Amino acid sequence: MKKLLLLLLFISCNNQSNENDETILNQQTVEVYLLNTLNDSRGYCIDMKGYKTNADINNSLQAHSCYSYQGEISVDQGFDISKITNEEFYIRHFKVCMEAEKIEESSALNLNTCDKSNKQKFILQSDGKIQSKSNLNLCLTVSENFSEGGGGNPVHLIRTLSLENCNDALSSYQKWGIRTKP
Repeated sequence: MKKLLLLLLFISCNNQSNENDETILNQQTVEVYLLNTLNDSRGYCIDMKGYKTNADINNSLQAHSCYSYQGEISVDQGFDISKITNEEFYIRHFKVCMEAEKIEESSALNLNTCDKSNKQKFILQSDGKIQSKSNLNLCLTVSENFSEGGGGNPVHLIRTLSLENCNDALSSYQKWGIRTKP
């Protein structure tokens, strides 16, 4: 009888622990979105090319219509908030980090295994700028041009992402926020 009671107690504690862990994990996943919605009422989020779990880590990152209008943060747009506060933009589902191709103007943003290199260190500033820690003159920037994606209703929109010189005249394309809920 004691063994059965201990087993039930263990299972009960284990189940509570898993539920709490899941809640904590969900709270830590955020989408990184452009503060200005530009021409898409859903807004633009940092996104992997490809669709949700079929996204391709070998392609560069893009700004894409946020999927949160569907009621949740998508795995190809979900970043770990605790890593962002430690200067790392980590996509939990794919276990990869945002990485600048080079620490210079017009550089693309790719994904790679996290290694804490200078190309992977970014600071989300209180004013919304995401800057390369190695060169604070460079801000994560969405392009002024956009194209239509392959789905959604209305059709999803896509813009390229790059590091560009931080410039108040470009603030509509360079200021970001994070959110945990759609």
